[in-house]
Amino acid sequence: MSHDAQSLTRVTLADVAARAGVSEATASRSLRGVSKVSQVTRERVLDAARDLSYVTALQALTEQAGPRRTVAVIVPFITRWFFGTVTSAAVDYMRDRGYDVLLYHLGNADIRDHFFQRMPLARKVDGILSLSMPLTEEHTLSLRSIDMPLVSVGSTIPGSPSVGIDEAAAAKSAVSHLLHLRHERIALIAGTPDDFWFDFAPSNARQLGYEQALGAAGIEPDPRLVVSGPHGIQGGAAAMAELLSGPVMPTAVFAEYDELALGALWALRRAGLRVPQDMSVVSIDDHEMAPVLDLTTVAQNVERQGQAAAQMLLQLLGAEVGTPPQERMVLPTNLILRGTTAPPS
Repeated sequence: MSHDAQSLTRVTLADVAARAGVSEATASRSLRGVSKVSQVTRERVLDAARDLSYVTALQALTEQAGPRRTVAVIVPFITRWFFGTVTSAAVDYMRDRGYDVLLYHLGNADIRDHFFQRMPLARKVDGILSLSMPLTEEHTLSLRSIDMPLVSVGSTIPGSPSVGIDEAAAAKSAVSHLLHLRHERIALIAGTPDDFWFDFAPSNARQLGYEQALGAAGIEPDPRLVVSGPHGIQGGAAAMAELLSGPVMPTAVFAEYDELALGALWALRRAGLRVPQDMSVVSIDDHEMAPVLDLTTVAQNVERQGQAAAQMLLQLLGAEVGTPPQERMVLPTNLILRGTTAPPS
């Protein structure tokens, strides 16, 4: 039957399923978008529906399912590992439960400030998920002024539930491991505020944990052993090179997050230094590349943070059963011992 002839007859769900090569149940789930169907299958079903002009039936399905509910996710850097992972987990959780998601990528401070000045969320969404956004008091007031459910990850917003880890405790765990190995000259590679002057609370807390761990061991932090670098592997390499050319040579390095540590390992290898024989390196996060490079790190479950935050938001919206979300959910971390740490030689 030609497409023109077929368009004169009523196209059924069975027609769409047959064209896509799936069952009617799978076709239905794909069109409604509320169950776990692979993206490849969903796209194949949607293509078949478009080819067969299944518009009327799609609209009927939407009307039967009731109005779609929408939440906003605001995130500073969608391309970075932590933010991308937590965003993906949160979005998948909410979409699987019938929610549409509007993603706002606020990649620099100017975009962020403009966003909060015009507040496009009002009357568009039912709730907001803020993923590790460093917010000023003015930004926080703007969010709270629209009076809708709000949950944050990483940072805390007064009066709203949040999910995260104990950043200072994670840093203390990493540095304490080095201290137990009898290192004393322990350097810190910190992340500098981004070019757009984002100032992340987790970064400040991790630096505090470093200082607290040294202080508990009776070691005064040496400012000559504290350097910083821009985000990412290149920043970590540059910071490590600065340490190696500095007046005091450390025996171990605590990097604020894994990408910085990966850069430090690269710089040490280029300098002909052995890890861990000549220099130990430890960090926080358990980035997907950490096991590849055998990096000792304090692991946090990033996907779980995204899922937990999404669940808390849906509880606030009355779409998820369970007890009301707690004000602050602190998820555990654990030190993973790999091959980049050893006693000083």
